[in-house]
Amino acid sequence: MRVEIVAVGTELLLGQIADTNGAWLGEHLAAGGVASHFHQVVGDNLARIVLALRTALARSDGVIVCGGLGPTHDDITREAIAEVMNVGMVRDEAVADAISAMFVSRGRTMPPSNLRQADRPDGTSIIPQTKGTAPGLVCPLGQKVIYAVPGVPYEMADMFERGILPDLQRRMAERGELAGVIASRVIRTWGMSESALADALGARIVQLDAGAGAAPAGEDVGAGAAPAGEEGRATIAFLASGIEGIKVRVTVRAATQEECAALLDAEEAEVRRILRDVAGDVVFGIDGEAIEDAVARSLVGTGWTLGVAESLTGGLISSRLVNVPGASAWFRGSVVSYASEVKTALLGVPPGPVVSEAAARAMAEGAQRTLGATIGLSVTGVAGPDRQDDQPPGTLFIGLALPGVPTEVIATRVPGDRDRVRQYATISALDLLRRRVGAVAPLSPSPAS
Repeated sequence: MRVEIVAVGTELLLGQIADTNGAWLGEHLAAGGVASHFHQVVGDNLARIVLALRTALARSDGVIVCGGLGPTHDDITREAIAEVMNVGMVRDEAVADAISAMFVSRGRTMPPSNLRQADRPDGTSIIPQTKGTAPGLVCPLGQKVIYAVPGVPYEMADMFERGILPDLQRRMAERGELAGVIASRVIRTWGMSESALADALGARIVQLDAGAGAAPAGEDVGAGAAPAGEEGRATIAFLASGIEGIKVRVTVRAATQEECAALLDAEEAEVRRILRDVAGDVVFGIDGEAIEDAVARSLVGTGWTLGVAESLTGGLISSRLVNVPGASAWFRGSVVSYASEVKTALLGVPPGPVVSEAAARAMAEGAQRTLGATIGLSVTGVAGPDRQDDQPPGTLFIGLALPGVPTEVIATRVPGDRDRVRQYATISALDLLRRRVGAVAPLSPSPAS
């Protein structure tokens, strides 16, 4: 059974608010084993809402409409549904009484316009409201169905859990479809392009498709493409996330959450193995884990501490590190040495170009020494738009001083405008730190130097 989400509201089209309801519904439909293939956004216009609903019904078995159930003149979702169903409107007196009673309980006088929320297309049923005034609707159209819920997120979520998901699962059971569970895991990487990742995992993707029967072209389990009975099938997709790297999404379908977790564990391990063989330790986190979380994970328990010297990043590295709860246990602090004379006076950078390997090495060692840290991390470069020290914008030198090994400097180039160069520099420096600490950190805590 395929379900489509239609978000109603001109404010969504204008970008004044984001459609968080669509994301929430997509996640919770998948968790309930319900396929969601299309999302639409439409403004507060009767003809266009009708067109959106008819389009959705032509390609989907169920439609969830969010928004347009309020008391004002532009709340016209009810009327649009009535037109699609080719029925008139009726007033539900029980709903009218409930709305009136709610106003009375709050010591307020009900505006007459609120009674519009008690109107519904003939032949529909109500999803009772428990948190506001507008009830939801269940609107059957033969073997298909439209659900209408308020756009207020907590009201929408409450009605979905109480009224929509149980009804969808009942309909699926009547059709002989196994609902099961659809679950995804995001593997976060840094250091490989999207095309390189696709090449590295290409054989595995082909193997997965061949092992469970090919999905319809362009579709995957995460979108609900797997027919009932294809439990255990995994699919892989790529999500380019700019300054946060490339995400590899693994999606599976199974009878229970526990079975999904086991399948995801196995496929994650295989993806990690493939990528490690091709490019080394490019995976830094899972799902919501950021690069700074990975740095913290590599440092906790080592007894090592970190000091940072930043130039073009201007404190971005330090800001991300202190986002991690408990960072004070291993983060000593930073020197934001933006001016050349600060690099020389505080960090011992020698005379000469400050966008250079020598400057990055001296900055890392200076941070280590000045802040009394086990590790010194530095970054210097050119954010742009102008050249500096005869280096073009996007040039980076990242220095890393670790105990017991020579100080390392990595020279690289990153694309983008001034802000993106600074953000790329931040994650590149933190990823280098994560990789190297993970490779040389002691197995048992050692005192900070």
